[in-house]
Amino acid sequence: MEVNDALVQQLADLARLEFNAAEKTEIRGDLQRMITFVEKLNELDTTQVEPLLHLTDDYNVFREDRVLPSITREQALQNAPAATDEYFKVPKIIKK
Repeated sequence: MEVNDALVQQLADLARLEFNAAEKTEIRGDLQRMITFVEKLNELDTTQVEPLLHLTDDYNVFREDRVLPSITREQALQNAPAATDEYFKVPKIIKK
């Protein structure tokens, strides 16, 4: 596959990026090297290779679910800059 200026510009438009001429030339070379590498991988014979479904032999490893002590609501709210008896108060950021 040949990487040309039109492809680089199309990718830049899709990514909403702007490049100058020197950057486009550099990116074009980088993309061409990546595509050449991937095409080289296509030359490998993978007929006897099974697909890799998991990176490890571990499957569905779960930890034991245990209830641990926690802090109370009052302890959690005592250092808050602004709070009610039950909740943290935060500044309003959405205006209607």
